[in-house]
Amino acid sequence: MKFSNFLKSATCVAVLAAATLTTVAPDADAADRVRWKMGSTYPGSLTQLGTLGKRVDEKIDEVSGGNIQIKFYEPGALVPALEVFDAVSTGSIDAAFSTPGYWAGKVPALQLFGAVPFGPQAGEYLAWVKFGGGQEIFDRLYAEHGIKSLFCGLIAPEASGWFSKEINTVEDLKGLKMRFFGLGAKVMEKLGVSTQLLSAGDIYPALELGTIDATEFSMPAIDLKLGFHQVAKYYYFPGWHQQSTFFDLMINKEKWEGLDKTQQAQIEAVCNDNLAYGFAEGEAIQFAALKELQEKGVNIKKWSPEMLDAMRGAWEEVAGELAAQDADFKEAYDSLQGFRANYKIWKDIGYLD
Repeated sequence: MKFSNFLKSATCVAVLAAATLTTVAPDADAADRVRWKMGSTYPGSLTQLGTLGKRVDEKIDEVSGGNIQIKFYEPGALVPALEVFDAVSTGSIDAAFSTPGYWAGKVPALQLFGAVPFGPQAGEYLAWVKFGGGQEIFDRLYAEHGIKSLFCGLIAPEASGWFSKEINTVEDLKGLKMRFFGLGAKVMEKLGVSTQLLSAGDIYPALELGTIDATEFSMPAIDLKLGFHQVAKYYYFPGWHQQSTFFDLMINKEKWEGLDKTQQAQIEAVCNDNLAYGFAEGEAIQFAALKELQEKGVNIKKWSPEMLDAMRGAWEEVAGELAAQDADFKEAYDSLQGFRANYKIWKDIGYLD
């Protein structure tokens, strides 16, 4: 064979080899890509509660350079809003954005990782989770149900509730039908209120039709978006039942364990960023919403010390009963209370009253 012909043959082989590698490489990369479906308990358009879930979708795509896509789906698009826990547990959906406080009927102790009546403010709550023993309990509780969950959103105090009439005494509460969330619902029941848990989209029509007499849901900017001021004019503060609230990204445990360490770290980084983003955003948007609500004729009220004392007493009863009934609840509650007792040493000397 002439040398020139040899070169031509070698060049052809090299081109074919390069073409083969070019064809194979994307397929190899594609095998490592993550393409998940994420359910939600909140509509994507809902301020903070839904938009923080949508932000997870967007930021994970950016941070991973497209290697990880966790697509946000509206409530009901994959499964009903309050059925995402079971769907993630069984693997029928890959992930879901929600709050641990919704799963009272499945894992009572998880409520303590959503919001706690007369509980810690955001900084103290986050400190317990990250450095006070809360994370280890949280991880174990979810793992027992085939779920890996990441704290993925944090907001500051909520409002205490919307009422169609002024509430001055505990007697005024008795007999009311009210939408209420989490552990706070059990407190209200102690005070004579009949409670039920409704998802965001079901609350307004229930108020309008008189199916419920009152509701709590979230912060002023969020409640304004849902239009509660059109059907109830008395808006009470402070949100004794939710001084801060965590949201989480639940992931099917097998799917999580199938990720490499870099992918896991990227998702964790986005959720940690979402904690800071959600808290800062929530603090920044409430005063404008309160001004608008006042302009719309809403009566913004504060609970009297006597009412708060009654609610606190009812909460202490509820907490004691739940701890006696459920070992996991007792473990988590004791851990939180022990941390809070120690944190108070710092809080009392380090912060202004």
